[in-house]
Amino acid sequence: MATSSCPENFLRKFRDRHSRKMRTLSAVQFMEIWKHYDIDGNGYIEGSELDSFLREFASSLNAPDVNPDSVPDSMLEQLKECFMEAYDDNRDGKIEIRELAQLLPMEENFLLLFRFDNPLDSSIDFMKTWRKYDTDNNGSIDSDELKSFLRDLLKEARKISEVTEGQLDEYTQSILTVFDTNNDGKLQLCEMSKLLPVKENVFCQKKFREMLGEADVCKNDIERVFKIYDRDNSGSIDGEELRGLLKDLLDLAKKSYSASDLYELQKIIMQACDMDKDGKICQKELTMILLALSRTKAAKELIL
Repeated sequence: MATSSCPENFLRKFRDRHSRKMRTLSAVQFMEIWKHYDIDGNGYIEGSELDSFLREFASSLNAPDVNPDSVPDSMLEQLKECFMEAYDDNRDGKIEIRELAQLLPMEENFLLLFRFDNPLDSSIDFMKTWRKYDTDNNGSIDSDELKSFLRDLLKEARKISEVTEGQLDEYTQSILTVFDTNNDGKLQLCEMSKLLPVKENVFCQKKFREMLGEADVCKNDIERVFKIYDRDNSGSIDGEELRGLLKDLLDLAKKSYSASDLYELQKIIMQACDMDKDGKICQKELTMILLALSRTKAAKELIL
């Protein structure tokens, strides 16, 4: 008589056969799990991908002959609600790699590299980091530059002495496996930003998105935006402050963008709005930029 077989549960092989506890995952194993469930490769586990992960995560605790589809929909919804409450830190309804890293047991040193407990304060800090590690100024972070970045993170955490050169190479390749979405062997600006997130894009706040959609921009709103980016209180936005501002605008406009996109946007904006040609943006010039974005249909389509 033929015996029925259950679909293979991908997560079961990462559990101890007797205790059913998840084993400590290496960098390669963690990335294997991530790639398995992030089917569309968009950097998130969401929708049916999330349902599949949760079903298999729950049923992997059971005996091998338990079908993952046997988890009732009502139980799945309860599990998802509890899971998202605990791990969806930014409340966007989907799971990022650093959020999943909180759930699965991983090598401590590799876990540190995700920095999910310590995101950067702003895109200004991000651009400073980008410039520091893009040592050849070619607009991308290659594997050697990424390795230097990871080494410095581990030094900062005082963990570098515990990591061999071989492990560091493994970490570098594992990071590239997930974050290098166009498979060119290096990280573009938008790819690096997923590895090194900021606390919040100012323009993602509802009040500022509404501001950009209005025909008239409130003076008080402009003053608040200006103070956020004029980090050194010099009375102007320039250098990494300006590039941080432009990166935040690009984050609204595109899912995928490069350093060349940022510098092209900088060129366009400076030509149009830097009235005194000093290479900086004062508050009046920022007003012009935000008014243009709010009033020009083409600009609205670009940014919003």
